[in-house]
Amino acid sequence: MLFKKFAPAAVVALSAFFAASAAQAEKLSVAATPVPHAELLEFVKPVLAKEGVELEIKVFTDYVQPNAQVVDGALDANFFQHKPYLDTYNKEHKSDLVSVGLVHVEPFGAYSSKIKSIEELKEGAQVALPNDPSNGARALLLLQSQGLIKLKDPNNLLATARDVVENPKKLRFRELEAATLPRVLPDVDLALINTNYALEAGLNPTADALFIEGEDSPYANLVATTAAKKDDARIQKLVKALQTEEVRDYIKSQYKGSIVPAF
Repeated sequence: MLFKKFAPAAVVALSAFFAASAAQAEKLSVAATPVPHAELLEFVKPVLAKEGVELEIKVFTDYVQPNAQVVDGALDANFFQHKPYLDTYNKEHKSDLVSVGLVHVEPFGAYSSKIKSIEELKEGAQVALPNDPSNGARALLLLQSQGLIKLKDPNNLLATARDVVENPKKLRFRELEAATLPRVLPDVDLALINTNYALEAGLNPTADALFIEGEDSPYANLVATTAAKKDDARIQKLVKALQTEEVRDYIKSQYKGSIVPAF
């Protein structure tokens, strides 16, 4: 009888306790592209919740808004890009975004729906490249590694088609927005595609790419934020959660070589 008498008060007290606990959780908003970035964030979301951080994942399909919204303060951080792209963005937009931790490498690959090997690539073949400076250069460096072209500076991470000094097959370059490259595969002979967009399009980089970067790629994907927030405890907890053995194992089992840990 005593339990029945005081049960309502106990329920109210318990509800208040959980409400207070929820109120104490600090929100952290992070921009990400769908695959694999948003998936990795979803994987660590429960870990962060235990650390008192409520992770809000905002998914984007382009490479511009994730940075723009962090710069504007609409979002706290982002997870979608590599350092060369970040450096180029900062230079072009006079922004102060910084890397706070490396997570994984997405080996960049070359795909075709018309040929099965680079030996079949004909003279004058049309090759689609990303049109942003860092990924365009990355594509050219990969073509150079296969002996298809030669660049004026073979190590220039911001090379453009104008830096091609040898092009024995007279390849014709078509520069397009990175996200559209999987869709133009039927229209070109070869397309150099970022792994996140390849995965979204149902391509298997380790099986479908004619050639692909090695694990020593300098293009590790990172968590970025503004200089003012780089020491924010919430963001530091996010980086720590993304750099665990559990995440390493998840990357290896889930993506089977399509992406590889960078920590």
